[in-house]
Amino acid sequence: MKTSIATISISGTLVEKLSAIASRGYDAVEIFENDLLSAAQSAKEIGAICRDLGLEVAMLQPFRDYEGLSPDLRARAEERMRRKFAVMEDLGTDLILLCSNCSPHAVGERDVLLEDLARIAGIAGEHDKRLAYEALAWGTHINDHRDAWALVRDVDHPALGLTLDSFHSLSRNIPSASIGDIRADKLFIVQWADAPILQMDLLNWSRHFRCMPGQGDFPLVEFGAQLRRIGYDGYWSLEIFNDRFRAGSASSVARDGIRGLKVLHDQSGIALRRAAELPAPVAPQGVEFIEFAASHAEAEEFGRIFHALGFAPVGRHRSKDVVRWQQGGINLVINSEPEGLAHSFDMVHGGSVCALGLTVDDQQGAIDRAAALDIDRFAQSVAPDEWQIPALRGVGGSLFYLVDGATRDAMWAEEFPHALEQAKQDGLLTSVDHIAQTMQYEEFLGWLLYYTSLFDFTKTPQLEIADPMGIVYSQAVESRAGSVAGAGKPLRFTLNGSMAANALSTRFLHNYFGAGVQHIAFACDDIFAAAAKAKDAGLPFLAVGPNYYADLEARFGLDADLVARMAEHNIMYDRDDNGEYFQFYSRAVAKRIFFEVVQRRGYDAYGAANASVRLSAQAAHRDPVDF
Repeated sequence: MKTSIATISISGTLVEKLSAIASRGYDAVEIFENDLLSAAQSAKEIGAICRDLGLEVAMLQPFRDYEGLSPDLRARAEERMRRKFAVMEDLGTDLILLCSNCSPHAVGERDVLLEDLARIAGIAGEHDKRLAYEALAWGTHINDHRDAWALVRDVDHPALGLTLDSFHSLSRNIPSASIGDIRADKLFIVQWADAPILQMDLLNWSRHFRCMPGQGDFPLVEFGAQLRRIGYDGYWSLEIFNDRFRAGSASSVARDGIRGLKVLHDQSGIALRRAAELPAPVAPQGVEFIEFAASHAEAEEFGRIFHALGFAPVGRHRSKDVVRWQQGGINLVINSEPEGLAHSFDMVHGGSVCALGLTVDDQQGAIDRAAALDIDRFAQSVAPDEWQIPALRGVGGSLFYLVDGATRDAMWAEEFPHALEQAKQDGLLTSVDHIAQTMQYEEFLGWLLYYTSLFDFTKTPQLEIADPMGIVYSQAVESRAGSVAGAGKPLRFTLNGSMAANALSTRFLHNYFGAGVQHIAFACDDIFAAAAKAKDAGLPFLAVGPNYYADLEARFGLDADLVARMAEHNIMYDRDDNGEYFQFYSRAVAKRIFFEVVQRRGYDAYGAANASVRLSAQAAHRDPVDF
């Protein structure tokens, strides 16, 4: 696969964009004309910079409004094109993007379009240049790649070929099977963009909501498989218009792009029953442990919460100031070491989750997959007799430890030999249900792609949740039903972000100094017993107002006694066609992290209907928890 990206896709000056693109390993770049016009360097200097960086210039773009015009307008357009040929010569490219006409003055008679395209192809050929004709989804007359291909085919000039753009085709629901009619030698370039499915006009959808492959909802794998089936071997080039990308880190967005292209190319080959190009996606068996970085004072605060939730401190590390807490299949680790990553994490973020241990059955395969996708490894010095557990960088600089499923029992026995208390026999929490991570809005799509490209995860539809101070965007990633974890209880993460300055998620980011785990949900089989036990043990519950329960009884037709029991313990409720969901929350510890307990009865969502009530309750409690 030859990779490229349009400079419009990322932020910065043109030279900064080129540097970021080259650093992420792209083969080529599309120079967007507006970037060139605003650059301090000449076109010849930009071309030299590209060559110095090891980048080909795949194409100059765009050239608009040519075919179907009146003779005088067409003549002016041809003069503009000749000037572009000189710029292309300086840049070192022979290809320019010719968009289908959007002018209301253009005519749509096919004979006129053919004559005009043949004329401009002839002019291009005289200058040793090529034109890549593209059907814009909102083109006045040509807005379907099948019609654009029919024109290119019938003109049959060596200087005229086709551009395919996944957005323009898939936003109009054009069948990808139609790519099979296109001759690969006449397909000069393919541009890629994913997007969420939205009901809005095509131009604004394209200009503001394109995203990297894997971040949206388009069926790109089928589109890619059809391209590979016809033997296309040109550039797979990203053309992304997205306001949040242009406000974010150029290097990070460029990394996401190359990551998305690699996964897409691999998946499209697999769809054709070809050998995989990447190591298999990681299929975690579950959450082996959650590690908290905490000072001694913070460790005591977490300990009180853990005790109230039914956890017991069962072991101390062989040589470090680290304690393991346990209940059911859940392991929580509090790390109060005076040096190392946990200490540094605590200094920056305060008491918080610094690492997650995921159980995998193929550590090396997971490491290889991460390396292929440019996901950073983490390593720190360990004593000769300590376990070496490979780790990857995750959200906010936290870690994912990759725990070998075959040796995890030995790991616990050897690393935590100093017994403390016995795990409680009447513990009611059974497993980690989901982990919620909050991040800057501009980071959201990048972390979504991280999870779905590294792990064998699917994503749920994005939700907009009403916070008293604004809108929070939330989306879950979950292990697939066919994975090891999915065969039992799925592994779930929810990702949350907001543009609202005072939303709870934004206040978390400010108080926490960055992205990270904001809450952890534990599963149980008896929510009422778990809540009663936690209440007796002094858990500071998040209080839910009486109006919620009056509405709950009416909305779902619930028994009044059941609703009264839920109100007594601040238990919230939701129901769908598949089942029921019960949940209660703790208050936030040090304004940073809170805990949830859930019981699922055939229900697979996350109680989104209750989120605005929960956020309002949390907005009323901005002070730290008092025990």
